[in-house]
Amino acid sequence: MVFSASHIAMIMLFAAAAVLLFIFRKGLLRLDQKFRLYMFMLLFTLELLYHLWLYLGGYWDISFTLPLQLCSISLVLCLVLLATKSSAVFQLVYYLGVTGALMAILTPELFLGFPHFRYFQFFITHNLIICTGLYFVFVHQFRPTGKGVLNSFIFLNICAGAAFFANKLTGGNYMFLSRKPENASLLDYFGPYSYYILTLEIAAVFMFLLLLLPFKILDKNKVERRNLHETCKNRD
Repeated sequence: MVFSASHIAMIMLFAAAAVLLFIFRKGLLRLDQKFRLYMFMLLFTLELLYHLWLYLGGYWDISFTLPLQLCSISLVLCLVLLATKSSAVFQLVYYLGVTGALMAILTPELFLGFPHFRYFQFFITHNLIICTGLYFVFVHQFRPTGKGVLNSFIFLNICAGAAFFANKLTGGNYMFLSRKPENASLLDYFGPYSYYILTLEIAAVFMFLLLLLPFKILDKNKVERRNLHETCKNRD
């Protein structure tokens, strides 16, 4: 599945969606309320259909269907953000959602490929999680902050604590705190259990800072251009 033709196609879909969001950002602002509603309904419907498919197939089980995986948490946060436009929720979606969904897209824990429903549901929802964060950056000009990094890291560890206890109660593997995923993933390079959990914490901080970096560079360039403009103006 990993880096198969169907997998690469969905990676390309994500890249194309991100580019289109940027290109049409001004037009999307005029359609903001409708566009957010469409994204909300698509995310909600796909998640509802996923649980319905599991239930009807006899696969629904509390050990893995609670919204305690990082991307499940991010999906709920996306729904809240799309409904409220909360700047605080945006910070969580941008750092947690983009990081988690991007890793899921690159190394999917998926055992049903194209053209199965689960294939489309998995990739479209993860793409939408990332696109929700990018939508608020491109269209609404929301900006990630250093405080957002700290709050996201704290929130991540609160969720990890809840997932840890849920794993003990259900025998599940929420947030991969009990064991590594069965498919190949980045966790294979993070050391054995339980050392990879500490590595994950470090990697999360690194990814959050990496996502913040472009905005810090942009802010620095703006300050330098403004200072240069003021210097030239004073000389005139």
